[in-house]
Amino acid sequence: MSGAQERPLRADAARNRARLLDVATEVFTTRGVGVPTEEIARAAGVGVGTLFRHFPTKEALLEAVMVRRLETIAARTTRLAAEAEPAEAFFACFRLVIDQSAGKNEFARALAAAGVDAHASLRESSAVIHAQLGGLLAGAQQAGAVRPELRLPELIALLVGTSATMEQLGADPAARERVFQVLFDGLRPR
Repeated sequence: MSGAQERPLRADAARNRARLLDVATEVFTTRGVGVPTEEIARAAGVGVGTLFRHFPTKEALLEAVMVRRLETIAARTTRLAAEAEPAEAFFACFRLVIDQSAGKNEFARALAAAGVDAHASLRESSAVIHAQLGGLLAGAQQAGAVRPELRLPELIALLVGTSATMEQLGADPAARERVFQVLFDGLRPR
């Protein structure tokens, strides 16, 4: 009988965890990492005790948000590679990585200040994404859509730099689109 009661609790716990991550991602990205955990719990419709059962510290919540973002990028990149032409997949993935990186630097700084090595927990997901980016880059180059001399380390540097650029621009969609167009023009073969 107790086994029958545990299943709904596990499902509720999974829903609560997912809801907390959704809300935390939105709140931290739009308002910064200084938002109190109590506010996140309230916005997610759960008690602060529930939040702390899933994420014992605010840093654990930030880290989980970052890991989830990378997992989202990896899953969407896999889908893009399977469903789109090589050039379209490459440029869509470039946008995706930039869009998902909003607030990432602030998260990493907050974790570092708390003594958490965010890179260690993100290493596996980052390696998967790097491999996917390498595959997309090779496919786009073979299709003649991206300069043949561009290598993966340079692509990663462009993504990091573009992410910082977009943070400086803020939420101006027209300015963001101009930056993408300039970069994409520069990535295409002459």
